[in-house]
Amino acid sequence: MSPDRNLFVFAGFNGAMAVALGAFAAHGAAPAVKTLLTTGGQYQMVHAVLAVALALWSGGGRLARIAGWLASAGGLIFCLALAMIGLLSLPVMGAVAPIGGVMMIAGWCLVVAAALKSAPNHA
Repeated sequence: MSPDRNLFVFAGFNGAMAVALGAFAAHGAAPAVKTLLTTGGQYQMVHAVLAVALALWSGGGRLARIAGWLASAGGLIFCLALAMIGLLSLPVMGAVAPIGGVMMIAGWCLVVAAALKSAPNHA
């Protein structure tokens, strides 16, 4: 299976956004907002890197691609929810952040499933 170009693009966007939010958190955000942006940015960056790895994993198949999309989209949703809480004072977004979290967890679970599926059987 060839690398997933669209997943690369989405992961790259997420990585760039994570760096920008981290920079803003370090240099311009109030202390309470800094914590939210830093946490969101860290999760977003980790899942952007995971998505790049999964886009490259030729043996992971469809499950790996789905895992990459779930992880990357989940990281984006989680990060945006935290940013909206901090920057726009929208505490209602606290109900949205767990959706991103569940998507990230599901992505990791699919990584496990893809690894088990692609592993050779040794009887």
